[in-house]
Amino acid sequence: MIKRRDFLKHSVAASALFGLQSRLAFARAQTDSRFVFVLLRGAMDGLAAVPAYADSAYRKQRGSLAIAKPGSVNGALDMDGFFGLHPSLPELHRMYQQKEVIVAHAVASSYRERSHFDAQKQLENGTGCPLGAKDGWLNRALTNLSGSSMDAIALSQNIPLVLHGDAKVNSWSPAVLPEADSDTLARIARMYERDDFFFEQFESALKTRAMAGEPDKSGMTGRRMGRGKQSMDAFVRASGRFLQDEDGPRIAVLESNGWDTHANQGAHTGQLANKFSQLDANLALLKKELGKVWENTVVVVVSEFGRTVAVNGSNGSDHGTAGAAFILGGAVNGGRVVADWPGLGNSNLYQRRDLKPTLDVRAIFKSVLHDHLQISTKVLNKTVFPDSDRVTGLRDIIIA
Repeated sequence: MIKRRDFLKHSVAASALFGLQSRLAFARAQTDSRFVFVLLRGAMDGLAAVPAYADSAYRKQRGSLAIAKPGSVNGALDMDGFFGLHPSLPELHRMYQQKEVIVAHAVASSYRERSHFDAQKQLENGTGCPLGAKDGWLNRALTNLSGSSMDAIALSQNIPLVLHGDAKVNSWSPAVLPEADSDTLARIARMYERDDFFFEQFESALKTRAMAGEPDKSGMTGRRMGRGKQSMDAFVRASGRFLQDEDGPRIAVLESNGWDTHANQGAHTGQLANKFSQLDANLALLKKELGKVWENTVVVVVSEFGRTVAVNGSNGSDHGTAGAAFILGGAVNGGRVVADWPGLGNSNLYQRRDLKPTLDVRAIFKSVLHDHLQISTKVLNKTVFPDSDRVTGLRDIIIA
């Protein structure tokens, strides 16, 4: 039987170890291609992010949520003479002008109800219903990537459903426990040096922390926001460092919460404009942190569904159907909007209230996985996105 003193010794050491917030070791990846999946939880308003300002019904339908035309005070940032970007997305617009961004509109999964929980489950499991699978499409993709050591990491306190499954994955988040000082780390190392399992885990934790740019043995701490909360930029910075490392993962998943804008949404200013500013800054930061590997990177930004076209009685918008998605990166053949635009007239709306979906979000995922990460169409249709033969990928979104 284990002695109480030994149990306490190992428990304290384990607390310090797991305070480093790492799981598993990374194997050397077999590709230079990087993929970052960004999930905006809460249903981002796609018509606010990407206003169809030239649609004749746009201003009437959106009411107080409408964004002014390009060239006006606080107007949209023009893209193609029909669509613009919200004025709080200048960095994304700059990347669009540099042909590093594709905007997809009228996008949705095949989910047609209005539950955040079910919509996110279906988006992440990659099937035709919320209960279609217990694992995630990105984890299933991992098992079919060329080379056997393509790891993925979730920049989150918990691994999201999209990465659940048989393939090994990693997670990282800034430590919420007090940082172990150099003396403590040395003591733990000596304690574990004769235990192969614990010593391997300890070395893995230190390596993961070093990749993320976490404090070294000097005990310096990273920036935090509030009790138990870390600023999004900490996760973005870490993802850049992980993906730059030669021995690091090649796929990262980031999450952003707080996109549910039922009340006081605002137009060019306000609650949603502030969220767009944060997203814009973080996407620009991701590009900066990725450095030279940006040219081999694709980032996909999606939300579980869009929002109603019309403003509600609380000056916000309710749960909708289709929305907008962003595909960006140095490997993207960008500078364009992809949309089979259904129109915003009453007769064109889904259930006479929502932007009608004309593009299955799985088409975006399939394009990236096939053209960027070299997964075969057969595997995508049968394994990664089961029974999705009718969903065909977009053409020419990746630089050849």
